[in-house]
Amino acid sequence: MIALTIAGSDPSGGAGIQADLKTFHRFGVYGEAVITLLTVQNTRTVEGVEYLDPDFVLAQLDAVLSDIPPAAAKTGALGNRALVETVARAARRFGFPLVVDPVMLSKSGAPLIAAEAAETLRQDLLPCAALVTPNLPEAEALAGIPVNSIAHMREAARRIADQGARAVLVKGGHLDGDAIDVLYDGASFTEFGGPRIATRHTHGTGCTYSAAITAALARGLPLGEAVDAGKRFVTEAIRTNPGLGGGHGPVNHHATIPLPWEKR
Repeated sequence: MIALTIAGSDPSGGAGIQADLKTFHRFGVYGEAVITLLTVQNTRTVEGVEYLDPDFVLAQLDAVLSDIPPAAAKTGALGNRALVETVARAARRFGFPLVVDPVMLSKSGAPLIAAEAAETLRQDLLPCAALVTPNLPEAEALAGIPVNSIAHMREAARRIADQGARAVLVKGGHLDGDAIDVLYDGASFTEFGGPRIATRHTHGTGCTYSAAITAALARGLPLGEAVDAGKRFVTEAIRTNPGLGGGHGPVNHHATIPLPWEKR
């Protein structure tokens, strides 16, 4: 089982390709990584972002796909319009499911995608996605409506699906109360609940969640089961966080949960 991440690098290890590869490993999946951008960041701040040349990103992707093709892939931070366009053109040829994590802001609030790239992501990349996993601010940007309730999450998911994504998971981590996520598969809604854990150590939760779903898809799980496994993993990873850093610290990528294939 092989999974691929197409994303940016976080030198502090809590998010981006570092979080994705750790999560793939925890799910028993061989991980590959195509790097799109480099960041200067830690748990407190993002001090710089360097975008890689789109041709170099495409060369990385071609090298991987021609030799060790994955069973599923995900995108993370893509940075600018040229990179989004490059990845979207390649994704149209993918013969495996693509999970799009539309990373727009870091945990510290620093932008990780240029404004003009967001529209390109909406028009070119969403139609390639088996699943899109926006948090509430990202759902608002993609759907064009305020999102501050479960009803709004459902409507945002419908609107994002109408832009071409086959399924949408709107994450409710920014709401009050329990952390409820809403999955829309184009026909029906499913809610995935979890306790709200009082901690500042949530760096990389979106990357970790989407990577867990991607790994589960690579292992052949149906979408609903893959989301359930991802939700349970990220919840436990937050609960057992190692308490590192002076800001929004990373979650625990060694977290242990019962996984569906371990019961079979």
